[in-house]
Amino acid sequence: MYYYENMRTAGRFAERKKRMVRKFKMMRIQSIQGSKNNVRKNSRILKIRAAADTRLKKVFAAIGVPEKKKFKPDSFQLEALAAINHTDCLVTAPTGAGKTWIAEQAILQIFKKGGRSWYASPLKALTNSKFAEFIKIFGMDNVGILTGDRKENPDAPIIVGTTEILRNQLYDAMHLGQTLSTDFVVLDEAHFLGDEDRGVVWEETMIYLPSRIPLLLLSATIGNARQIAGWLSSIRSRECIVVEEKKRPVPLFPIFFHPSGTLLPLCAETDSRGKKRIYKKVRDYLNRKKPPLLAPPSMLPPFGEILGVLKKFNLLPAIIFLKSRADCDNALDLCSGQLRTDRNRKAKINQKINELVAQNPYISKHRHMWHLKNLAVGAHHSGQLPSWKLVLETLMTEGLLDAVFATSTVAAGVNFPARTVVFLNSDRYNGREFLPLTATEFHQMTGRAGRRGMDHIGFAVLIPGKFMDLRFASRLINSPPSDVLSRIKINFSMVLNLLLSHTPDQIEELLEKSFSTFLIVKDKTKKGGQKQIIYDQKYQWRDFLRHLNFLKKAGYVAENGELTEDGEWASQLRVDQPLMIAEGFKAGIFPESDPALLAAVIASFVNEEESDDRIAGQFLPKKLLSSFLKVKKLLRPFAHSMFSAGFEARTLYLRPAAAVYAWASGRSWEEVIATAEIAEGNFAMLIMRTADNLRHIRNLTRAFPKAADTAAKSIERIMREPVAMHDESPPNDQVFDN
Repeated sequence: MYYYENMRTAGRFAERKKRMVRKFKMMRIQSIQGSKNNVRKNSRILKIRAAADTRLKKVFAAIGVPEKKKFKPDSFQLEALAAINHTDCLVTAPTGAGKTWIAEQAILQIFKKGGRSWYASPLKALTNSKFAEFIKIFGMDNVGILTGDRKENPDAPIIVGTTEILRNQLYDAMHLGQTLSTDFVVLDEAHFLGDEDRGVVWEETMIYLPSRIPLLLLSATIGNARQIAGWLSSIRSRECIVVEEKKRPVPLFPIFFHPSGTLLPLCAETDSRGKKRIYKKVRDYLNRKKPPLLAPPSMLPPFGEILGVLKKFNLLPAIIFLKSRADCDNALDLCSGQLRTDRNRKAKINQKINELVAQNPYISKHRHMWHLKNLAVGAHHSGQLPSWKLVLETLMTEGLLDAVFATSTVAAGVNFPARTVVFLNSDRYNGREFLPLTATEFHQMTGRAGRRGMDHIGFAVLIPGKFMDLRFASRLINSPPSDVLSRIKINFSMVLNLLLSHTPDQIEELLEKSFSTFLIVKDKTKKGGQKQIIYDQKYQWRDFLRHLNFLKKAGYVAENGELTEDGEWASQLRVDQPLMIAEGFKAGIFPESDPALLAAVIASFVNEEESDDRIAGQFLPKKLLSSFLKVKKLLRPFAHSMFSAGFEARTLYLRPAAAVYAWASGRSWEEVIATAEIAEGNFAMLIMRTADNLRHIRNLTRAFPKAADTAAKSIERIMREPVAMHDESPPNDQVFDN
């Protein structure tokens, strides 16, 4: 229950909180910079002087740019291309080895025969990048793009899109009794099969894809590739050939950054089993009771001086992985001693920035623009606007930056190469807790070190500190990638969409094709536990029945297992909380004629963050509060019934709704950000996910024509700069379709 007896008090609370946040940020910067002199009085903090161990002399001599050579495909590329001509193929090779070339050549062969291809990737940024690349190769008329944000040239013979869109097309094809209109499918970043949140989409896509359509999977980080291929062969009745390339195109050399500024090889000696051991001087450092540090545990190290050392030994550009978004932002201020003196390069940076700003004018006022122009450093993380991240990625790719401070998310598929990657932590935050890096995550991050065609050698620099376990990190360097596990899980959207085209008995057979079942059967067969196999195989089926029974009670499925009229239109809500939103429409409690209000209410269903819901009065008009409380009150019984049945029903918060309402009502970006007290990237993500939910509502033209029309108007109001980038805003009749 929420209380708003005194809006002025809430407003004063918000203002006081803003002042406290500003004060904390100022104290943080002063703590980082101002206490430097006090820190150095402590004998454990050493003054940095650039030096290198003599063992590195030969390694550093190898640094340079390779001679330009005529492209010649590697044997693994030719092997994969030959395989995909007659069957499925799973390619696992290090980042930068040339997996995309295989996909391009295979698509070219299909294209020349008059066939159609689908290229699916996990990230919109990757999809946009691949769309631009394919246009250069195949021509603008022959390539289309399908993401939540963009729908351009959807009838083109070559489609680039997100995996969710491909999965949804498979749903629709099964419902209509048609086959997917393509002759070839590429699943890039195939290790997303093991992603805890989104892996189910990859697994569904592999299960539903007709076996007549050849499947090419590309990944740099699959430890159990042959196991996955065995599963695919069993469910698709065609062989899946595994092509593995373990050699990095650019060798990786690990380095230890001693707090004195001396660079040491991390590993040197080889033990009796042929494995590299930690270099003796590094072991000596680790064995000290109180080893010297670069900075106290609660402070960031002097990054300006660290970059100075890397620059002296020609180890830039670098990606420096940090624990949090705040650390990435604060690190920029610690580089102020590294002003660029190369006028020519600075001019190139300014020219490129001006070109990008012309497409997205808002970013000209970005708070990190000075650091970018004058220090050639930037911060890249999910708290940044997509348009700003694009600026950083473009400058880094073109070799115009010295360093980017980033969270580990930059390693997940973004084309963002560097000569060196720097680690300060041997763990990472997964959105819920800090966990040790897996071998797969570590390989993804080090995969950015060393640019093919630009470097002879790449480097991974490990910096000691509170959150760095050097012994653990050294083991990760030579560890094989982790196994990918099944992440399939039943959800209401899946059940509704499968019931469009399958009977419950047919769905049971479909669930038996899951990778999870395959792994269970294989494991239990080895152990001889046949009874246990049957029991475990039924887990997915029992969970399906649990969802099915709730849908029957809620009126979306009839007793015979067929969808009711409500179930049919609810199946089009392929979103996180389809039933809660569907119940809102059934009860007629959504503001179906007010675009700003509808966007605000839907935002409350999208939001996943807890909120204190204290909002300044000017940001809380009566009609918004009234509409929000009406939805919350009337959906509370249904949410309670979901919770009682063991299903998630998120708490609805007012603050995200108020922020989106203000934005949809025409308030400025700066005003909304300041009042909502939310990071730009977080708010942009909230808006984009809200727009994605609204697109599904827009599809309900037959059941709720008024709401569908209003949803389209809502999207137009919220998908504007700086959220929607200038070059991603095609005409309204093309943008907002799924």
